[in-house]
Amino acid sequence: MSTYTAFVGDELLAHGDLATVLRALAGAVHGQQPLVFRDADGAAVDFDLRGGALEELVRAASSPQEKPTRGRPKLGVIAREVSLLPRHWEWLEEQPNGLSAALRRLVEEAIKREPEKQRARKAAEATSRILSAIAGNRPGFEEVLRALFAGNEAAFLAGIKRWPPAIRNYAKRLAADAFVSSTAPSPASRTDA
Repeated sequence: MSTYTAFVGDELLAHGDLATVLRALAGAVHGQQPLVFRDADGAAVDFDLRGGALEELVRAASSPQEKPTRGRPKLGVIAREVSLLPRHWEWLEEQPNGLSAALRRLVEEAIKREPEKQRARKAAEATSRILSAIAGNRPGFEEVLRALFAGNEAAFLAGIKRWPPAIRNYAKRLAADAFVSSTAPSPASRTDA
């Protein structure tokens, strides 16, 4: 389930599934424009907050999901163009079960090889997108981002220490997976305090 977070200024308005956040937006005090983020990828989400549009969004987000249909489930196969060198095509054509099966197998192996690093990279990118929107003018912002991408959790936490509590706590939660695979910081990523 995707989670969303809404801020009004420096204050957390709501966090949870889409319906929860939309209900909070519907009851929010008018004035400042809320910022809503999808936590998984850091995308800013815009909603039409005028008139009855918000109430319609709340109803749509609160309604039960589609019932499963009979028959074979959709696999979500998407056809796209891939550009490879001739030697790559030759190798793929020699593989058992066809080109597509060989490509899928290679991608699955790559996904399994370093899942922690991939999760850390995605968390750092999402955190960076969100912090740019809600904390880009905060003291030490650039140092915080450098620490985030260097995997230096201590420097990251020190950098956000003086930020407003709601933003600081959200930053910690977002960045948690960015530091999972990190070990001791390298000399290049240390900051002098």
